[in-house]
Amino acid sequence: MKILVDADSCPRQARELVLRRACKLSIRTIFAANRSIPSEYTVNGATMRAEMIICPASDNSADDRIVELAQSGDLAITRDVPLAKRLIENGVSVIDDRGRIFTQDNINEMLSIRNFKVGLAENGLEIERTANYGKKELKLFADSLDRALTKLLTPRFPGIGSESV
Repeated sequence: MKILVDADSCPRQARELVLRRACKLSIRTIFAANRSIPSEYTVNGATMRAEMIICPASDNSADDRIVELAQSGDLAITRDVPLAKRLIENGVSVIDDRGRIFTQDNINEMLSIRNFKVGLAENGLEIERTANYGKKELKLFADSLDRALTKLLTPRFPGIGSESV
């Protein structure tokens, strides 16, 4: 298992949180972006490092690289809904940096909403965007990250806990 981060738009606090969790659990972490993103953090004297992949500046190059590297059982972190759909189709678990969980059940609706908003923007009808990333957003992300990691790292043992009466 590995964690792949679409690092271009991922806030610093979220990247640091990912690295702390990955370091604690010894999980390989990869940041992909079109530019250099800080991928090393020191907390309480411990240095945590992610692999940094700098992709060409062309459209979707970082997305394409993440899809190439991702395998079923991995976790990806991205706000990019079309990328999330591609990853989910390949059996990858996906969350965004605000704690939203992308699934087979909700991805098409989220993609439809995203496309509608893009259409509005292309026609000059910009909608309000939430730019703030504070304690509330980080907490929602931390909770989703912990749930996703627990789900991916917990072995499945059929029959355990399902005692018949």
